Amino acid sequence: MAGKVDLYNPSYGHYEEDAYREIRIETYGQDLGQTSWVVSKESREIPRALKLTPSSFVLEIGCGSGRYALQVAETIGCRVLGVDVNRAGIQNANRLAEAGNLAGKVRFEHRDASKRHAFGKKRFDAAFANDVLCHIPDRLAILEELFRVLRRGARLLFSDALVIGGPISDQEIATRSSIGSYIFVPPGENERMIRQAGFRLLKVTDTTENATLIAERRFAARSKRKRALSRVEGRANFEGVQKFLACVARLTEERRLLRFVYLAEKRS
Repeated sequence: MAGKVDLYNPSYGHYEEDAYREIRIETYGQDLGQTSWVVSKESREIPRALKLTPSSFVLEIGCGSGRYALQVAETIGCRVLGVDVNRAGIQNANRLAEAGNLAGKVRFEHRDASKRHAFGKKRFDAAFANDVLCHIPDRLAILEELFRVLRRGARLLFSDALVIGGPISDQEIATRSSIGSYIFVPPGENERMIRQAGFRLLKVTDTTENATLIAERRFAARSKRKRALSRVEGRANFEGVQKFLACVARLTEERRLLRFVYLAEKRS
């Protein structure tokens, strides 16, 4: 069975090191501090799908290093609150906000989004989460919390790369789960929970091939920097992350594990 490996702390804690910056550029084509399965085209489409305007107040769940939230705020002119459970990511995000003179528009907070009433009485005009809700055990509860804090007419977008599309072995599940805690769901389960939480489902997009592409590119980019990454992460952790990425690429290419993007709206 695969042991646990650390993907997020090295990526966020060593955000500014050349090796990690170069990996992000080679993997995604641009450096937004990414660790998700979101390709650049999808990144550009998110603000349009959410109908963001300069007056919008947006919530990002799982903001990581914060660079994407900052780009959204800078491009659209809206306010953003980003939350994440990774302290290194939040520290880096706030540092980037200050350096970019965007601290007045963008705030980053260390917070567990899975907790009920995690966002107080704030009212957001939109919310999104890139490959994050799959980490949260009670997905319906967080969808209900988002319904509570979103304004009427607000939109929600999230992606899930752990929709089961075919047979997966226990060893593959262990390897795919080696970088954290995950919840795998059958087809249709996210749609059911979205509606049960009170949202109107607008669109479901199959982006499985994006996960394959990102996993393959990241594996290759990391392989070229094996020596530098092994010094930072340790040899065993480096090999563990590579095994994880190879597993993602295989499962998604064979469509035994699928990734979908869900767009919903609060109507009441």
